[in-house]
Amino acid sequence: MQPKLELLPSDLIQRILDEAFHLLETHGVKVQDAEARRLLGENGAQVDEANEVVYIPEALVRRALETVPREFYLYNRAGEPVVRYGGDAVHFDPGSSGVHILDPETLEHRPSQTADLVRLVKVAEMLPQYAAQSTAVVCNEVPKAIGDLYRLYIVLLYSAKPVVTGAFSVQTAHYMFEMLAIFAGGREELAQKPLAVFDVCPSPPLIWSEFGARNLIDLARARVPAQMVSMPLAGATAPVTLLGSVVQHAAESLSGIVIHQIAGPGAPIVWGGAPAIFDMRHGTTPMGAIETAMIDVAYAQVGKSLGLPTHTYLGASDAKVVDAQAGLESGITALVGALGGINMISGAGMLDFLACQSAEKLVVDAEAIGMALRLVEGIRAHTETLALEFFETIGFRGDFLKQKITRQLFAKEQY
Repeated sequence: MQPKLELLPSDLIQRILDEAFHLLETHGVKVQDAEARRLLGENGAQVDEANEVVYIPEALVRRALETVPREFYLYNRAGEPVVRYGGDAVHFDPGSSGVHILDPETLEHRPSQTADLVRLVKVAEMLPQYAAQSTAVVCNEVPKAIGDLYRLYIVLLYSAKPVVTGAFSVQTAHYMFEMLAIFAGGREELAQKPLAVFDVCPSPPLIWSEFGARNLIDLARARVPAQMVSMPLAGATAPVTLLGSVVQHAAESLSGIVIHQIAGPGAPIVWGGAPAIFDMRHGTTPMGAIETAMIDVAYAQVGKSLGLPTHTYLGASDAKVVDAQAGLESGITALVGALGGINMISGAGMLDFLACQSAEKLVVDAEAIGMALRLVEGIRAHTETLALEFFETIGFRGDFLKQKITRQLFAKEQY
């Protein structure tokens, strides 16, 4: 039995969804891409073109939800399915898009460069706790116009694992699709066996930028998996209550699903996010706070109630170096996410409110992740009896170490 952490009773989940539907229909969502507004209007939404606001009826949302795949897989370069999005499967990948690296010699944060990304990819490739790679840092010496494309290129050069990535512009997104298709053997092969999932972010509260909406449309038409990353900040860009932030997350994510599924019915999309509380004193977004983890598990529960694949950002720390704070925050939140049955948990290696990556922390986090993955495997029965057959040849001697079954099972039982 897989142990689970659930924070919301079913009636509260329904209230969250009811309020999210109400927000979309009466408050509306700002959609800054003209084609997305056109698609929404043609499918039954009311469009205020002058203000770029779209009012989405519940019936349209329900129709979109009917076409979303309940599960899909990411594949490695050998064509093997290694990441399952769906159900209560749990996987981890390194946190992404850090702009700094923790220098292992000086312990200072400095702008990350290509050599740092290569090192991070090589470390993650060797650690089995990470089912996927990420485009972990920005390569600051590379022109911004090709930064997203370049990061993916580096990861594909040095890794055979699937990739959690994202585009910075409409044009480079298409180039990234083409690059992945080369490694997959063609565009059709990429659609059948995707090598990557792309993060797509709404802008809180309730805004889909021109690029964000366009990205959803292009991913759906290319049949490349999209991973929505809604980021409400409780008390800043979202209601101060945890439940209020979950409602906003649901509304943003549901509107994204509608845009995506209108453009490409049946294309894979993930109910993901990176919400956080807002530190009123320091003006920061504590990713290691327990309340941040609670929002994440709660919104994932809402997504699961709809039968959707899930993602979150947990296992990161707000510490500046790899210290006790980093271990505490990363270990606890990784465990909470795993118990929440969230399909992909990003954040390992990250420090300083997701601004800094660390190869050393990536290794430390792998140990905590290994323990979290062992916990969600649960306690299993391997033999017909639970203990009786172990005693058949033992008598009163304490030499279970000599038994053949001990050699067969100890590595399965102990992480």
